Amino acid sequence: MKNNGISSASLTVLPAAERREAERSEADRSAVAGKTVAAEPATPPRPDPEVVADAKRRTFSAAYKQRILAEADAAAVHPGAIGALLRREGLYSSHLVTWRRERQAAILKGLTPHKRGPKSKRSPQEEEIQKLRRENQRLTEELRKAEIVIDVQKKVGALLGWPLPKADAEEKL
Repeated sequence: MKNNGISSASLTVLPAAERREAERSEADRSAVAGKTVAAEPATPPRPDPEVVADAKRRTFSAAYKQRILAEADAAAVHPGAIGALLRREGLYSSHLVTWRRERQAAILKGLTPHKRGPKSKRSPQEEEIQKLRRENQRLTEELRKAEIVIDVQKKVGALLGWPLPKADAEEKL
């Protein structure tokens, strides 16, 4: 049997206390892991200083957009000047594209910030229609009641023998 130049005298077994952490046997490591250390008093966790505030959508005024477009138009003659402008202002090239398109279409209203959120579902025409329908129902009910009263008056008049005037043919139509 070959011992590869290692003599049995050079192999010495060290006691477990003298061994390094990596040299411990499995039993030694599991015994250390099973020991419990006296718990220190719990301190409240510190807040994370890297918490970023909630993102808020940026809005740009019409005057700001016009100023940036004017600066971009003036910077177009120098190579790299538009990129420097965008970096300085923290903008994207898509902002310029959108703003130029709005300016080209002469939409001043488009240059002002738009109100976000759902559009109003109320329309003045629909409200007017509902109001007229309610009024129509009320008047129809009044007419029905008036016709009942007129029929009762006719019957009472017939019982008492009062002569009823003949209605014109035009009134009946």
